[in-house]
Amino acid sequence: MTKNAADREHWARVARDWTAWARKPGHDAFWAYRDALVAWIGHGSGEALDLGCGEGRVSRELTALGWRVTAADTVAELVEIAAEAGSAQDYAVADAAALPFEDGRFDLVVAYNVLMDVEDVPGALREVRRVLRPGGTLVISLVHPFRDRGRFAGPEPDAPFVFEGSYYGRERFEGSEERDGLRMDFAGWSQPLEAYAAALEAAGLAITSIREPQPDHPDGDDRLRQWSRLPLFLWLKARPLG
Repeated sequence: MTKNAADREHWARVARDWTAWARKPGHDAFWAYRDALVAWIGHGSGEALDLGCGEGRVSRELTALGWRVTAADTVAELVEIAAEAGSAQDYAVADAAALPFEDGRFDLVVAYNVLMDVEDVPGALREVRRVLRPGGTLVISLVHPFRDRGRFAGPEPDAPFVFEGSYYGRERFEGSEERDGLRMDFAGWSQPLEAYAAALEAAGLAITSIREPQPDHPDGDDRLRQWSRLPLFLWLKARPLG
């Protein structure tokens, strides 16, 4: 089995678990950063691709912002789940490194927390560059590369963050999280910011904006108050060169 197939198989296996996890109100960290993310993406009326759409929550936000959205994922069941919720206008089962779209189709591509789950990041970004219009924008969200290499020593808001191992290099990660009666098995790849920047550069995409957001409403949640001290996410915008 190829690594690409292994990643696809993992997310196919946990598709229903992920849907429950992602859709429970206020459960996933997405909801604590949603307002800032939506404001950063902004309103539009052009063609948008939600790459790695999962159960469709980002597609629904893009649709609400006025974009005409195509929701795409490598896992057919997730695309079906997104479609059942009316998340987008079009849907596609697609590998990020072999997108079934014509050159220059999209004004906006959003890759929300998906590049960590892609074996061939350079190939995926080359495809994004191909399907973006010359004046288009790529929006990327990543779990912050630094976050993957450490942990908080405890649940307290002021608990120290303990760095483990090396920040550099590319590593496979697998782990489970259980909270509020839900369990989710995560898996993917951890690599430093430089690796993503190099892949963007090689694909002909230039970073135009960087954000290390804080939670929108951390009060009363010790876990989110921890992430008000250190970034949980890294957001990038990029545009085609030339």
